[in-house]
Amino acid sequence: MVSDVHGNSADLGKAGAGADALVCLGDLVLFLDYADHSRGIFPDLFGVENAHHIVALRTARHFDEARDFGRALWADLEERTGGSREQAIETAVRGQYAELFAAFPTPTYATYGNVDIPALWPDYAGPGTTVLDGERVEIGGRVFGFVGGGLRTPMRTPYEIDDDAYAAKIAALGEVDVLCTHIPPDVPELCYDTVARRFERGSSALLEAIRATRPAYALFGHVHQPLARRMRVGATECVNVGHFASSGTPWVLEW
Repeated sequence: MVSDVHGNSADLGKAGAGADALVCLGDLVLFLDYADHSRGIFPDLFGVENAHHIVALRTARHFDEARDFGRALWADLEERTGGSREQAIETAVRGQYAELFAAFPTPTYATYGNVDIPALWPDYAGPGTTVLDGERVEIGGRVFGFVGGGLRTPMRTPYEIDDDAYAAKIAALGEVDVLCTHIPPDVPELCYDTVARRFERGSSALLEAIRATRPAYALFGHVHQPLARRMRVGATECVNVGHFASSGTPWVLEW
């Protein structure tokens, strides 16, 4: 189990060693590394100093000012290059996806994170990679349900959806043994990032489904440095499988 890969293709290629399958819970793309501001699409396009500045604004929760700063940078880039923001991002994301999907072992089961671009995945997911979102699959005799993406936030990342749409995908799964999502259930200890010092958005619909259907496991990522990496909700073991970009180590589920 891996999540929040954020460009770590080197370790991703080794993550499935010795396992019967790899499960990836999204966020393959690295747009901006908050620990190393020289890595990612943003500094590649705009330089490290601008990356320092936008991280400082976001960390201070000055989201409007950060968006204005970003808009000015994009406008300047478009004027200088004659290309669009969308074209620049897609070109960079495609480069990352080519490396990352090539690193997936067979079989891999994957869903989207909030910074992913689902429309591009069919171009890179080979026959050994099964992409699921609001869908179920049997792995080793257990039923796994997958829901990708995140909920709406001021960050406006690429794959954020409305609460109702997210809840409908959760409901479509029904009862499963292992519930796999990118974002956590809406439990404060699981949603609070101790380094960013803020709550990430968790899903109340996911929490309700865990209480109602009682899967053995609820697995997720999204929160890079959570206050609690795992806790029990009723009969369900809820586990943040880790920030793979920094750890390079998968979380292992055995049965």
